Amino acid sequence: MPHYDLVIVGTGSGNSILDPRFKDWKTAIVEKGVFGGTCLNVGCIPTKMFVYTADVASTPSFSSKFGVDEELTGVRWPEIRDRIFGRIDPIAAGGQEYRTSHADNANVDVYQGEGKFVGHKELVVSFADGRPSETITADRFVLAAGGRPAVPSIPGLAESGFHTSDTVMRLDELPERMVIIGSGFIAAEFAHVFSSLGVEVTLVARSGALLRSEDEDISVRFTELASARYDVRLNRKTTGVKRDAGGVTVELEGPEGAETVVADEILVAVGRTPNSDLLNLDSTGVSVRDSGHVVVDEYQRTGVDGIYALGDISSPYELKHVANHEQRVVQHNLLNPEAPVASDHRFVPHAVFSSPQIAAVGMTEQEAFQSGVSYVVSKQDYAGIAYGWAMEDTTGFAKLLADPATGQLLGAHIIGPQASTIIQPLIQAMSFGLDARTMARGQYWIHPAMPELVENALLNLPLD
Repeated sequence: MPHYDLVIVGTGSGNSILDPRFKDWKTAIVEKGVFGGTCLNVGCIPTKMFVYTADVASTPSFSSKFGVDEELTGVRWPEIRDRIFGRIDPIAAGGQEYRTSHADNANVDVYQGEGKFVGHKELVVSFADGRPSETITADRFVLAAGGRPAVPSIPGLAESGFHTSDTVMRLDELPERMVIIGSGFIAAEFAHVFSSLGVEVTLVARSGALLRSEDEDISVRFTELASARYDVRLNRKTTGVKRDAGGVTVELEGPEGAETVVADEILVAVGRTPNSDLLNLDSTGVSVRDSGHVVVDEYQRTGVDGIYALGDISSPYELKHVANHEQRVVQHNLLNPEAPVASDHRFVPHAVFSSPQIAAVGMTEQEAFQSGVSYVVSKQDYAGIAYGWAMEDTTGFAKLLADPATGQLLGAHIIGPQASTIIQPLIQAMSFGLDARTMARGQYWIHPAMPELVENALLNLPLD
């Protein structure tokens, strides 16, 4: 039974832990799927490559407002798909090759199989190729096994066939019609992608709004814009799915009773679930929340000495930049257990690469109101800045929340072009304690550039 100094379960951010400082550690990496994790293979990177392609394809739909008549004459789906995965797949394969064959990893064993705990710090790895399973033990474990798409229990769904974000990007051909079940960021991004490429998209949401976890003003605006672009069905419960020669029929129950939507493909995008249930963590004493996330402290330690967790398996944020931050924390704490550092989750930003883009950090207004903190609000429309005039943008805006006495920013929310880029100085200000007054007037803002959206929003705050 091989014994290791360290076993890492998962090859997303967890794979980055090992650097030259671990060269004398006997280490094992366990991966049941494709090397590289969610972000590289089925998440952030390929989806944004598809989004950029969709942005290019959608240009003719609004070019006429600028006096430019453009036409989309065709979409070569196989070329789009193969350009993206032709770059990503070799990176995943190269990462595995590096860990298994490079001299830098002489003390690293890679187990390409599914690991389950069977005792205290005792893991059995099962292999899909029929090899006998192996049991390994270690002084330290890092649980970085990520998550997977959640699939609701809908009669007929499994029998009819469906896609998730794990599979939909590798479709053999582009469908004419697609039903997307879900109302969050995954649903929003794929609706933009497939609609821009010519697919007739229907979005089915259980709630009365899309992206309802965003600030309410953002959610309302996005729902309005999406409803003008797609067939959006709000307040609908999916009650059944049936497939026949004519396609797949999705049965819905809504405010006006039963209704159906017919499509060629279904994309289920109702969220993700941590892979903690696949590891049999009870056997080693690691606690798990009702949500499925592994319980960790500020140092990313579980309740079992020597077992850490990071990324989607333990973090409710389920964001790659959070996983990378937590990976660096775990890396330090493995090497310096006597002087651990804590993760900093104070100001975690996120973006939705939909059309329009959305980005946010900090409190929403509804959260600020419910928490009872003192706050003031400002809004600045893209239409009110010179570059907004250039883009003819009439729907985007930035919304800021701040402490009226100190000017410290409490939250920032942007919907509009390049929101994910424009928000960065606000994240920086919150992270380093820069107040709104100093930020607005203590530096130059390039005119006429899009960051003036932030400058004006800061100046609009009704501070004491």
